[in-house]
Amino acid sequence: MAAAVVVEVAVVVEVALADTLKAIIAHAPIPRHKTSNLRIELFVLIIRQETPEDIAAIGYVNEQAFGGTAEADIVEKLRIRQAFILSLVAIDSDQVVGHILFTPVTIQSESSSLTAVGLGPLAVLPSHQSRGIGASLVSAGLEKCHQAGHKAVVVLGHPDYYPRFGFVPARTFNLKCEYPVPEEAFMALELSKGALANISGTVKYQPEFQDA
Repeated sequence: MAAAVVVEVAVVVEVALADTLKAIIAHAPIPRHKTSNLRIELFVLIIRQETPEDIAAIGYVNEQAFGGTAEADIVEKLRIRQAFILSLVAIDSDQVVGHILFTPVTIQSESSSLTAVGLGPLAVLPSHQSRGIGASLVSAGLEKCHQAGHKAVVVLGHPDYYPRFGFVPARTFNLKCEYPVPEEAFMALELSKGALANISGTVKYQPEFQDA
């Protein structure tokens, strides 16, 4: 098994910030009753490849994150067919709290085809969201894909979230999704500079995703 990635994540919880900033600007004493709610939590997050012992927990994380079984079922079907490139879990206090999957996709044009990587699903337990776990999974996964020699990644997701990792609208590279989705929600990232230059076509996902 590949070495796990250990990430220290700092989370600021219940920050009473407005009055504190006002006090700093006015060069006044910071109100103690306003800063008593400031608490920083530091936890160690382990990111590693999934193991057979994680399978049930991965299903649970996806069900809880998406509020249904569709994504969990897709992950399980892809696992049975071994139709994925990378499956990572995030561990906090010996509990699987997050999961990310990377699968092969095909960019098809009239004259050629190119294999790339599709990111998703990405799932984090609701109780552990907004703590940087999803971002840690994405970053670790992209790095592993790069190390493995993959050239490009596509994702269908929130256009305000994925650009922080370098994703841009897929139309920038003349790529479109096989599904009828908003253009801004379908994005692409070159892991190798120029990998998508002079490439155009429709991105085809694994057939299991049609059940989503």
